[in-house]
Order: sequence, then structure tokens, then C-alpha cells
Amino acid sequence: MTQFRCIDNCLQIGGVPLTTLATDMGDRAFYAYDRSVILKQLDKLRQELPTGIHLHYAMKANPMPEVVNFLAQHCDGLDVASGGELEVALASGIDPKLISMAGPGKSESELALAIKHGITINMESEGEMARIAVLAESLEMRPRVAIRVNPDFELKASGMKMAGGPKPFGVDAERVPQMLRDLAELPLEFTGFHIFCGSQNLRGDAIIEAQTNTFELAFRLARHAPTPVKSLNIGGGLGVPYFPGESRIELSGVSENLEAQLQRAKQELPDAEIVMELGRYLVAEAGVYVSRVVDKKVSRGETFLITNGGLHHHLAASGNFGQVIRKNYPVCIGNRVVSDQHELVNIVGPLCTPLDILADKMSLPVAEIGDLIVIFQSGAYGYSASPHNFLSHPAPGEIFV
Repeated sequence: MTQFRCIDNCLQIGGVPLTTLATDMGDRAFYAYDRSVILKQLDKLRQELPTGIHLHYAMKANPMPEVVNFLAQHCDGLDVASGGELEVALASGIDPKLISMAGPGKSESELALAIKHGITINMESEGEMARIAVLAESLEMRPRVAIRVNPDFELKASGMKMAGGPKPFGVDAERVPQMLRDLAELPLEFTGFHIFCGSQNLRGDAIIEAQTNTFELAFRLARHAPTPVKSLNIGGGLGVPYFPGESRIELSGVSENLEAQLQRAKQELPDAEIVMELGRYLVAEAGVYVSRVVDKKVSRGETFLITNGGLHHHLAASGNFGQVIRKNYPVCIGNRVVSDQHELVNIVGPLCTPLDILADKMSLPVAEIGDLIVIFQSGAYGYSASPHNFLSHPAPGEIFV
């Protein structure tokens, strides 16, 4: 993990020694996010992707208000997936017209909030469209809407497939033409399409294929639209490496293909802004999860480092309650990064369950009680995606440096 500096054998986050951050956080385990790493990732994308691509931040990856406020200043828009996220997005001061909202089960209050603020609502069904139309009439407003499309293809080798086949997300592509005809009779402002296939993909060829298919589908559907398409959200899907053997995705081929698709879009969708929606790719590598060793024991020949953090703080690193074959995230001893003396250890939390594992049989510098365990690649789907109330231990802290 080279995104953070190491000075005097101590990891630095945002230029601050990890030991200082840990002292400031007291007895709590915590997440720390480095704004310079996020900005560097954004700058890399700006340099490598075509200039015609508008970058939006998908807040579900990390909705910490400070992170959102920062990205609202540096991205071209925000994408939210709940009323709670929408309130954080609005509080950032970003122009509401640059916010879009997705999610297959939006409540009446969430839809009303989005309509009142002029948010673009990505409609997930014909039924949702009808509910929005009723709200539009009662509020005497003309909501901005797009159709989230469930395409008839998927993102191959995706860590999490969001499209293709029966899905709760979006409207099946073959149903969209009729939905567009129905939309033309309603008091709604049609803006375009949201077509998102999957996430956490490290294969450039798979991304290229999915993006090519996405543009082709959008071109076909646009011919049925009641008004010109103003926005096409092609999703994201760019993954980050977590485990041994994984490599960073090569963006050069993706960029070349996107440039070719943009040239076609100028002819097929001349009024459309092309949006790429990224979450994990922007923030995952900028975050670390830090817990403190509270006990060290040997059990039948194996050494255990027991910390004040665990699966209730970082569910993904633990293996999601045993639902997947768990692999070790990158880990270090944050206050003694390099050492001539190593030992094979298991790192566990304080919970009374054998699933509370943060690292299994890892070779690390010899650690002592009080040392700081760091789990890298923790800036996305960490804090907010973990069951903090499980067994009623203290929740972790968060800090944006």
C-alpha cells in the first residue's frame, strides 16, 4: 500500500502520524480517510478519461458528510440512494440539479423531498412513475425524471451484478419503450437514462464490452423518448484490488473506447451529458480502519491479537458473517510498519462469535498490547455497511484528514 507515507516507522494519514490520530480518538477503533488520496484518484481519472465524461460520486460508498462535502466540490455531481443520503447531499451546498436519486423502494416522503428540490429521480418501475406523477400534481411541480434501465446484458466478471436477468433494479429494457410512451402523457420532465450493470470489476475488457453495450442500448431507447435525452448515466464498475493476485484496472483501453462512444453519442444523443458514476473507485483506497491490540494470547500453537474492533465495525473484512470465502485485506501494524522480527498471527475482535476475524494467519511484525492494527482499502462500504449494534459494543469513530 503506497498511497500513504511512512515516517519513523509510523503510518501517516493526511500527513498526520497514526499514533496522533489514535490518541485523538481515545479508546475507540476508527476509520480515517485521506483527502489527498481521494483527490489524487480524481485527478488520475480526469487525466486518463475523455474530457466529455462527467464524474459523479455515488454516495453509498461512503456517505460521511465531510467526505461528501469534499467530493461535492471536486466532482460534477452526486448520486444518492436514500432520503438520508439526499439530505447530506443537499447540505453540501451542491446545485440540486447535479444530484440524482436511485433505489428500487423509494418512499413517498423520499420522492416528495426529491421533487421539491428538483432532484433527478431515476425511476425503477412503472408503478414508481405513477406515484411520482400523483405527487407532481399534488405539489404542482414538474419533477425531473430518468428511467433506470435493467439491460439484457451484464458486466462480466463483476464483483456484484446489478443487471441482466430478473432484477429488482430498474425497468427491463424491453419494457422501456412503452414506459416512455406512457411518460409522455404525464406531468414529468424526462431527462434520460441510467444504465448500470455491476461493480468492483478489475477487467478492462469486461468494462469496455459493457460500456459499448450500454451506449448501443441507450441509442436504441432514445428513439422512443418523448423529448431529446439530456443525460445518460453509464454507471461505473471500476474496481480496486483488495487481495493477493489482484491488479489495478488498466484505464487506457477503457478511455479509448469511451472516446469512440462519445463521438457516436454526439450524433445519436447530441444534447446528452454523459455521466460516469463512481463510488468505491474514488474512496476505497483513501481509507483505513484502525483498531488497537487489547490482548495477545497463544492457543494451541497459534497466536491471537485481540483488538477493540471487529466485524461489527468492518463487516466486509470479516467475510460478511461467513457468507463468502473470506480473504485477508491488506494489513499492517501501523506504529511499527517495518520490522526484522515477524510472527504468524490471527487478528480478531472482542465479539463472542468465531466469525469476528479481521485477519487470518498473516505474517506481521511482532506486535504488543497497545499497537495499532491497520486494515487498508477501507474507505468504501466499511463504516456505514457494518452492524455497529451487534453485541452492543461501541461504534467506531470516523475522521477525514
